[in-house]
Amino acid sequence: MSDPHHARAFTDADDAIARDVMEYDVVTVGAGPAGLAFAIHLKQLDPSISVCVIEKASTVGAHILSGAVIEPGPLDALLPGWRDNPPPVCVPAGEDEFWFLTRDGGRKSPIVPPGMRNHGNVIVSLGAMCAWMAPQAEALGVEVYAGFAAAHTLHGDDGRVLGVRIGDMGVARDGTHKPGYTAGIDIRAKVTVLAEGARGHLTKRLVARFGLDAGHDPQAYSIGIKELWQLPPGRTLPGRIVHTLGWPADNATYGGGFLYHLDNDQVALGYVSGLDYRDPHYQPWEAFQQWKNHPLFKPLLDGGSILSAGARAIASGGWQSVPTVEMPGALLVGDSAGLLNVPRIKGTHQAIRSGMLAAAHLAGNGLQPAGFDAALRASPAMAELRRVRNIKPGFKKGLWPGLANAAWETAVRGASPWTLKVTPDWCALDRVDAHEQPRRDYVQRSLPPRDRLQGVYYAATEHDEDQPVHLKVADTSICVERCTVEYANPCTRFCPVGVYEMVEDTLPDGSSGRRLQINAANCVHCKTCDIKDPYEIITWVTPEGGAGPNYQNL
Repeated sequence: MSDPHHARAFTDADDAIARDVMEYDVVTVGAGPAGLAFAIHLKQLDPSISVCVIEKASTVGAHILSGAVIEPGPLDALLPGWRDNPPPVCVPAGEDEFWFLTRDGGRKSPIVPPGMRNHGNVIVSLGAMCAWMAPQAEALGVEVYAGFAAAHTLHGDDGRVLGVRIGDMGVARDGTHKPGYTAGIDIRAKVTVLAEGARGHLTKRLVARFGLDAGHDPQAYSIGIKELWQLPPGRTLPGRIVHTLGWPADNATYGGGFLYHLDNDQVALGYVSGLDYRDPHYQPWEAFQQWKNHPLFKPLLDGGSILSAGARAIASGGWQSVPTVEMPGALLVGDSAGLLNVPRIKGTHQAIRSGMLAAAHLAGNGLQPAGFDAALRASPAMAELRRVRNIKPGFKKGLWPGLANAAWETAVRGASPWTLKVTPDWCALDRVDAHEQPRRDYVQRSLPPRDRLQGVYYAATEHDEDQPVHLKVADTSICVERCTVEYANPCTRFCPVGVYEMVEDTLPDGSSGRRLQINAANCVHCKTCDIKDPYEIITWVTPEGGAGPNYQNL
């Protein structure tokens, strides 16, 4: 990354550390489907434009997690010959099933909802697909750098985004420099493209700085928890797709599961919980484990083994919550803009669409972001979101009203003369003294993993423990004094890997008491804490580049 054609000494006026600077026409933050599609298409349109893609994961795809059944149309447009050399995991969609589960059984719907019919689609590992796309970008001249985390954006005196600063390496937990300290490089560019995925930490800051959410509803999120299993021979039917609603979620909680049959006796399965849930005692990870032990799935999984597991937030606000996607010097694409189609459980085609649209806009407008927001809102990507804008918000009133509303909106193709409001997830929790505890109706679990800590092993997450904690809690006294009483410390339950614990300890004054312990090395970068914390005092920032999970084919 120290190419002499790009590097020179530079001292920022606000930073006494001399830093190398690399200069490009465009820097893209995030090597997911949106960022790579953008970079590929921009090079296709104008090979003379210099493009850099930086990715915080140790390798491209190591932090990518999705279902994922994708609509191939946008990929056909981006890489017309891709079917001759498909991604490593690529299974044509076969039979669709949609189930409503009860604790001991369920009913298979005779009709699969229109948005969940997958004829013509393909099941992929999105992580493997991105690892497959990266070399194709490089073949066009895109420079792709994995293991480098964009910690800050650079700004001119007028506020314009001028690029990004890579996080320093070799900083100890107490902030001092270790022997291997390396100052992060500044990457300067005419335009910066944010393709960080859901709840990107730079995107979050820029939305606030430029007021990009003004006139739009807040973004809403879900958490998706996924596992890849190896099963005994002969149990799978490659291409089979199963989706479920109902148990183990109660009627007030939005949640559902998926199971996709792959080649080589493997299945991908997971559970999505809306982070607008009200129950302060709800545990998304436990809901997934319960779902796996349902009679519909347990016989399939018995005797199998987990190959990889992880979790990731999903931007699920939809049309109402898409912020303004342009600002001076930068723009947003993919899930950074919140383009997931929730009823169809699909966002990859939207990510590729938006990346290609951004590339065409910049190539045709002298690399100026101005006008991209209008172009996106006039595009098929936003038209698709508008048709389903009321379906996810309709579930705020419960499962059955939500299903009735979804049927109506599907029938009229979103032509309702109203638009339901989206509210932020952090304020959705009931206080423990005001919430009637639902009857869980859970089963005795026997399938692995036994607990969340064992789940960390399957994520292969790795952080140098002697680095600053990347989960910033503004005031831990709130956790001890207020949150314990008001919400019973929900961070200890909504985190899927047990990062947060309230532990008994000897306090600085010698007395006994409770304190918040942050097990940052467990973090899988799902961002749930940054979203669901009821006091908005937790901020996720990037750790050293290359740290975090190392997902395999998720």
